[in-house]
Amino acid sequence: MKKELYFGIAIMAVILIGVAIAMPAPSEMTNGHLGLLMLSLVVVAIMLGFPTAFTLMGMGVIFTYFAYDGNIQHTLDLMVQSTYKVMTNDVLISVPLFVFMGYLVERANLIEKLFKSLHLALARLPGALGVATLVTCAIFATATGIVGAVVTLMGLLAMPSMLKAGYDTKMAAGAITAGGCLGILIPPSVLLIVYGATAGVSVVQLYAGAFFPGLMLTGLYIAYIIIRAKINPKCAPPLSEEDRKVALSPVLDSLKRTYGSSRAVSALVNGLKGRREGNLSATQVANQLFVAMLPAIFAAFILGLVYSSLTAPKEAAFDTSGLVSFGSEYQDSSESKYDFGFDEPAGAETTESAPVVEEPAAPVEKAAEEPKSNPAPMNFWISLLVVVAVLVYYYARLSFERLEVFKMLLTSFFPLAILILAVLGSIVFGLATPSEAAAVGAFGGLFLAAGYRQLSFPVLRESVFLTSKTTAMVCWLFVGSSIFSAAFALLGGQELVEQWVLSLGLTPIQFLLLSQVIIFLLGWPLEWTEIIVIFMPIFIPLLPYFDVDPLFFGLLVALNLQTAFLSPPVAMAAFYLKGVSPPGVTLNQIFLGMIPFMFIQIFAMFVLYVFPQIGMWLPGVLYK
Repeated sequence: MKKELYFGIAIMAVILIGVAIAMPAPSEMTNGHLGLLMLSLVVVAIMLGFPTAFTLMGMGVIFTYFAYDGNIQHTLDLMVQSTYKVMTNDVLISVPLFVFMGYLVERANLIEKLFKSLHLALARLPGALGVATLVTCAIFATATGIVGAVVTLMGLLAMPSMLKAGYDTKMAAGAITAGGCLGILIPPSVLLIVYGATAGVSVVQLYAGAFFPGLMLTGLYIAYIIIRAKINPKCAPPLSEEDRKVALSPVLDSLKRTYGSSRAVSALVNGLKGRREGNLSATQVANQLFVAMLPAIFAAFILGLVYSSLTAPKEAAFDTSGLVSFGSEYQDSSESKYDFGFDEPAGAETTESAPVVEEPAAPVEKAAEEPKSNPAPMNFWISLLVVVAVLVYYYARLSFERLEVFKMLLTSFFPLAILILAVLGSIVFGLATPSEAAAVGAFGGLFLAAGYRQLSFPVLRESVFLTSKTTAMVCWLFVGSSIFSAAFALLGGQELVEQWVLSLGLTPIQFLLLSQVIIFLLGWPLEWTEIIVIFMPIFIPLLPYFDVDPLFFGLLVALNLQTAFLSPPVAMAAFYLKGVSPPGVTLNQIFLGMIPFMFIQIFAMFVLYVFPQIGMWLPGVLYK
């Protein structure tokens, strides 16, 4: 019998023994105690392997029957009402669309090109392969949001490359599993949609709030790998010259042999107006030069937009001094100067209206002058000089090899980045609802798959099937959670928990610590879906008592719930990776590799708590 199975059985035994000890005698039991018994039985049943959604529904229906003293009609009515409430939840419409986008992007075969181009672009950094793995995981997890898919694909692609390069097995495994789990936090995350629907928090604000914490956690992971590779190069050796070698395209290779210059831009300009080797046409060289100048064109476009926005003339304020509020001249008067033919009621008192003093008409002013443009502030010109200096430095060092790597990024990184920015930008800036943005993302996924010639009927059929399967799981979980929560509240379990927590006299800090520790421990035996749908309805009603913002609490939970994939014995990310790893990689090595990243995650939670504006600043700016 495996150690993990022993561990799981031990946890179940602790839960059952704890329940047996804490439960009062049958004569003293109340409905609230039955609710707590239902909660513990659900956890044990899920750990035994029963399907979560149907376990929640079954337990909810059974204990609702007890709460209604055997009234079947009321029990079935509660079940139907809870199911209908989930079916009419508009927030859940975005789930299948985002999942569909993820499966299409996964099947566009972008990840191999993305990983290769990133590890060549970052070749000079210590731990370049590990950093490229994390960046690839973060981008791909953002586009798909499917942890299992990201970990599996990166395990097939990055694990052999890192082991071949001499990386420590534990570091390689930790980077892949931690990077794959970033999709839980970074928008568009299905977890945030589920939490928002459960807690009644705006998904748009959750997406805006999770953006910077996600970047912070990714940055901490990358910093850890760079620092550790710098201190101990043996665990993450630098790439060999062979691995850094970039194969040039025929056009660039011909120009390099013709001019023998290491500066790509000057060689392209000379090739455009001078001699060319072979059958190169001016159009081919011009295309390469246009690609090389794309960073400068993009920077000029952005700076032009900023300049036009800063210097745009302000519209003249409309003078309202001569306007009179509608009906103001009739205030305190029983008569109107217009007779509508209605008689005054008998017995009504008449009052004299005050004479209206007409003010002399204001003299007609001359036509207003056209508003003048505002001068650009000094900060803009400083930023312009910095951008120009960076571009000059970039083009001075742009070799043919680096230009080839940039072209690889252009065909792998930027399409995904544009898709992600289009989806998130339309949500965060209020241009579209999450459901509308998810529809745009699904269309973008179709476009990407077609652009990379991966869109076929079998791919589309498989993506639709997997989307239906995942969506059905999420929706049935919500149905089960709704029935379970209704039964728990009906039995008085929520009230009992609230009385117990409030009787402890906790401060807000102590409450947050207690709740996050409980969620952290629940992440060992349970997955994030089960924690969200079962335990969040218990924590959310307690937040007003401790003056905790549900949005901020959701960000902490999203950071914390990565433990559901990074902590044994469940640690699904470890099992995904083990299934595709080389034979020499053991499960214990994967677990040991994940531990440092778990501590980094805890540190990120501490930083977010100390500096809550990391998560709350963007929603506050955008949605005041």
